[in-house]
Amino acid sequence: MNMTETTINSTELFSGRVLHMKVDEVELDGGKRSTREWVEHPGGVCVAALNEQNELLFVRQFRYPYKEIVSELPAGKLEPGSTPLENGKRELLEETGAQGCSFISMGQVYPSPGYTNEIIHLYACRVKTQGESRPDEGELLRLEKIPLTKAVEMVLNNRLPDAKTQIAVMKIYMLLQSGKI
Repeated sequence: MNMTETTINSTELFSGRVLHMKVDEVELDGGKRSTREWVEHPGGVCVAALNEQNELLFVRQFRYPYKEIVSELPAGKLEPGSTPLENGKRELLEETGAQGCSFISMGQVYPSPGYTNEIIHLYACRVKTQGESRPDEGELLRLEKIPLTKAVEMVLNNRLPDAKTQIAVMKIYMLLQSGKI
């Protein structure tokens, strides 16, 4: 059985600053046809930055779709012409005022493969210097430092609901345990 789907045609329903909503007609194995509704996204990056006290740098911000303040690791969308690592360094500096060093790739995650092609690149690093944050216009953030072991507990107790943050916290914890960071 061939599980690959072939796009017959694609219709863009909405084109925004970040997202593009599409409906595609696809051909399945055996010639059957179906439709796929999906969101095209430029991708993102998330950085787990650990300071000398083994605290992770978090940002707290209001997330409109959930109507609540969420604690997350610094993250943002990929900008054209920059590598994921360059984007991660930029987001870390903008959102927390920190510059990192000894960056390690922790791979990629697909946050919701059922309806978007978004890929989030995860990085771990050590904090080299700490300055003032410079968030984007309209972005209201508050820096928060959480000990890594407490952040792991928060993930396990469902107190950090953001998926990319959960994955990055657990990965950096394992890297630290294995002496790789």
